Amino acid sequence: MAEKTMVEAVRDALHDEMKRDERVFVLGEDVGRGGVFRATEGLRDEFGEDRCMDTPLAEATIVGASIGASLNGLLPVAEIQFADFIHPAFDQIVSEAARLHYRSNGAWSCPITVRTPYGAGVHGGPYHSQSIEAFYAHVPGLKVICVASPYDAKGLLKSAIRDPNPVMFLEHKKAYRSFREEVPDEDYTIPIGVAERKREGSDMTLVTYGLMTRYSLEAAAAVQGDGGISVEVIDLRTVSPWDKECVLESVRKTGKALIVYEDNLTGGFGAEVAATIAEDAFDFLDGPVTRIASPDVPLAPYSGVLEEFILPNPEKIAEGIRKLAAY
Repeated sequence: MAEKTMVEAVRDALHDEMKRDERVFVLGEDVGRGGVFRATEGLRDEFGEDRCMDTPLAEATIVGASIGASLNGLLPVAEIQFADFIHPAFDQIVSEAARLHYRSNGAWSCPITVRTPYGAGVHGGPYHSQSIEAFYAHVPGLKVICVASPYDAKGLLKSAIRDPNPVMFLEHKKAYRSFREEVPDEDYTIPIGVAERKREGSDMTLVTYGLMTRYSLEAAAAVQGDGGISVEVIDLRTVSPWDKECVLESVRKTGKALIVYEDNLTGGFGAEVAATIAEDAFDFLDGPVTRIASPDVPLAPYSGVLEEFILPNPEKIAEGIRKLAAY
């Protein structure tokens, strides 16, 4: 057991899986030199350039080649340098990888993992700050993971690589090095599609994922301390498939639901969570299903002041908790 940052946990998971199974290889832009965030640092030195492979600046090619490799028995882990640049590969991911198992009547599977850093808060401007999870969570045949911590990053990335289906693995770039957490050295996995109750509570259920999990826990601790509001915090971890039963069980207990996500408010994944709660737990609600998210503007402005103004943070989340609790 050692304390790790999230990017170190990602690197450990990649290393372990490449060592465990010679079919696993990594490909992407500059991965041979460690990548922009150093997530693949040292992999080429140990496994060689055939298993840590630099590619052209061509996202459709990166994913398309990964699909082809998977059909020939390999287990590719494709790195897209920033989530903002994944859109050229949208057709390969949505029309090919996601549908391969279905259109072949189960004869083929597509065991690829597509890793990419996403999210704002690092002053990256509108081309390095997007949240893309809602696009891909909409697509049957894809699994979409948004990790919030080093422990989860290692365990869920291992599960993603071993999964026979295409998995989108989203790593919030602001969480890469902003905190450390104890991570086991030994092999472990975390099941895809299972949420985690990060904090027990009785007055309200707060549903979130990614970096917002950490902010939500800070907000929950603050309102418990200054107002005695008991907030149950659920980290979805996987947004497709997402753990509806865990969320509904909690909402039926607390009677109130607040959903927090960084993406734009309209059409964000939190809207799906809100609709499900309203439909399946309406009789238990003691207040409106509420969302906290970014406004419908491009994420994120170049101005650091404006970026901080639009993004959810612990203070905004705490304010939303107090408002809903008082309803």
